[in-house]
Amino acid sequence: RVVDRMRGEIGALTQFANEVRQAGFTHAILMGMGGSSLFPEVCRATCGVKPGYLDVSVLDTTDPTTILNAQTRHDLANTLFIVSTKAGTTLETRSLFERFAQQLQAVTRKPVGPQCIAITDPGTPLEQLAKERSFRRTFLNPGDIGGRYSALSYFGVVPAALLGVDLVTLLDRAKRMAEACETTTVCRDNPGVWLGVIIAELARAGRNKLTFALATPFATFGYWVEQLIAESTGKEGTGVIPVESEPLGEPGVYGNDRVFVAVQFANSPDQAMESRLVQLQAAGHPVVRLTLQDPLDLGAECFRWEYATAVAGSLLGIDPFDEPNVQESKDNTKALLDTFTKTGALPNEPPLLTEGTLAVFGDASLNHARTLAELLAKFFSTAKTGDYAALMAYVPRTAESHDLLQAIRVKIRDARRLATTLGYGPRFLHSTGQLHKGGPNSGVFIQLTVDDPQDVPIPGAPYTFGLLKQAQALGDLRALQGKGRRVIRIHLGRDARGGLQQLFKSLDQALTLVAKA
Repeated sequence: RVVDRMRGEIGALTQFANEVRQAGFTHAILMGMGGSSLFPEVCRATCGVKPGYLDVSVLDTTDPTTILNAQTRHDLANTLFIVSTKAGTTLETRSLFERFAQQLQAVTRKPVGPQCIAITDPGTPLEQLAKERSFRRTFLNPGDIGGRYSALSYFGVVPAALLGVDLVTLLDRAKRMAEACETTTVCRDNPGVWLGVIIAELARAGRNKLTFALATPFATFGYWVEQLIAESTGKEGTGVIPVESEPLGEPGVYGNDRVFVAVQFANSPDQAMESRLVQLQAAGHPVVRLTLQDPLDLGAECFRWEYATAVAGSLLGIDPFDEPNVQESKDNTKALLDTFTKTGALPNEPPLLTEGTLAVFGDASLNHARTLAELLAKFFSTAKTGDYAALMAYVPRTAESHDLLQAIRVKIRDARRLATTLGYGPRFLHSTGQLHKGGPNSGVFIQLTVDDPQDVPIPGAPYTFGLLKQAQALGDLRALQGKGRRVIRIHLGRDARGGLQQLFKSLDQALTLVAKA
């Protein structure tokens, strides 16, 4: 029923957006993780910024380079800071707030509260912090809505209002979708049930790699729906693996574990995408087609996918509303930070192999390899039909690094017919991290780390953002190892681009060795 509640808040939200515009704010930085940040990022990319409204950017990382870039890219004096966390205790979000509060005060020499708003559940530490620091506004969300199901609540609608999105149309279309999904609707005519049954039944038939083909400007929708599906279904040894932003390939590079979901716009279909989808369908791969009017169908699609995910979870025999394995990496990170606080260092282990600027860490069974190519060949030889490869990149997301990581994904897929996923750390810990540890043991995981050229202190903490990011990577690595997952860590050195280029060359050789074996 949250759509009805938010429709009743449209006037107040519009008034608030006008208030901050009149106060001189031109930009906003949203500090949040997972369900608090993904929909606002998708909304910005899909609907754009209405002239005269705030350009909202999302900061959901502990990467020092990315944090420094955000700091220098914005005129802090004209920036509104959105502190967004359901629990009000998220370590990354609180650390980012303290950093930017310090920087803002240094620039303005004024209390930071009037430049901050909070979005959280009632009774959280963030609500108390907002009172103590006299935030401009606090939006208290209904406490019974899980983070990944919160796109159409204050967590998504407040940033949308600041962007100048047409809330009336966005929420009216969501309302129509909610009405179409009512339990009184015959199942075959219910868009949420229809999609949920397709996802679950194909997954039970072995096609559990839900692969998205999303037309521009809807391409970033995969960021949000990936978390929704991965956290909701990836548990108790089962799960649907969402595959977003993997480029479409020829039919021959896919195994029989795929189902494709294509989202097109009725008035501007992507003909190249459609041509490839026809080839895939002719080759026997299931293709689900969804056709939208325009970007404001985003609200309706969020409701459809939330409903469908709940249906799929029920049919798969799991609870789609919990996330039992998310806490493991957080607990490991806390223990590692405690160790650092006591000893001044994180635990260190010798690499299995070093080659050039790269160092590889992981299972001792791989330590007999003489070269990186041999080690990677041995690692990928464990991948079976129906497995998937996950790249977990604790590197700054730049155009160059992203292109290289995408090229690595395609190389793995085409050579081994494996579905591939790509997540940036620590962001993915609040998204696909639950699936990695609670889902089926069908993943081969490559964690990528890099030295930070410049670190950033966290006010009031005995460690830096760079150290926090290291602890998060190591904590998740240990959680994966504790679950018996096939995982290696490759440290790229100081030059992420150069390290990724070296990795690509070695991977090319490795996959050739696997093919010959």
